[in-house]
Amino acid sequence: MSYWDDPSTMASNGMANTNPYGNYTVVDIVPASMLHMIHSHWYQYPPMNPLWYGLLGFTMTVLGIFSLSGNFVVVWVFLNTKSLRSPANTLVVNLALNDFLMMLVMFPPMVINCYWGTWALGGRFCEIYAFWGNMCGCVSIYTMVWITLDRYNVIVKGMNGTPLTAKGAMLRNLFSWVFSIVWCIFPFFGWNRYVPEGNMTACGTDYLTDDEFSKSYLYVYTTWVFVGPFLLIVFSYFFIVKAVMAHEQQMREQ
Repeated sequence: MSYWDDPSTMASNGMANTNPYGNYTVVDIVPASMLHMIHSHWYQYPPMNPLWYGLLGFTMTVLGIFSLSGNFVVVWVFLNTKSLRSPANTLVVNLALNDFLMMLVMFPPMVINCYWGTWALGGRFCEIYAFWGNMCGCVSIYTMVWITLDRYNVIVKGMNGTPLTAKGAMLRNLFSWVFSIVWCIFPFFGWNRYVPEGNMTACGTDYLTDDEFSKSYLYVYTTWVFVGPFLLIVFSYFFIVKAVMAHEQQMREQ
């Protein structure tokens, strides 16, 4: 019988049972100092088979190494190849740099927590981890919006469009980082919060607390970080596809 079937062997991995409800769940070996951060919703789920933690840790290690390597190569080639240092490519490199930093900070803790079978790095780092993941996600989204708008400017407006300059690209990248930091720092000051979630090996925004003030952050965040950028991208690509189809039609008629 394995430890997720027998409570008497729960602490076989060296971490004590801290479950205040007395049942047998995925929360049972979360450090006692973090229990105030965990929503009661997660107490209904049994612990995962250790095999799944191992597979998850292995998968994250492989993906993390590939991601770090690939994004590092993109940044390195950009910095060492003068002909590639165009304003448009600056946006692409910002996306690669952001992805590199996200994986650099986030995948090692995930692997460590998979080894322990729970979040083992303390409450403060849980908040930092969640903040970093949210911030990098926001930066990726806003950077993709800028890349899309640049393609719209080049393809749809053509010669009538204002060319993207190096200064303009840098300002767009700066906006992406500053705006993302602003949106993701609010939970540190009480507007929502960052908490452990799922199988307790990761942390994220609290989307379970049934409090209007807490939920208001999710509504506003979703509007500005997901819905707004999504609509801009859809709008831009609608006209990009339309312009490409019109150009192909003209070529066929010649």
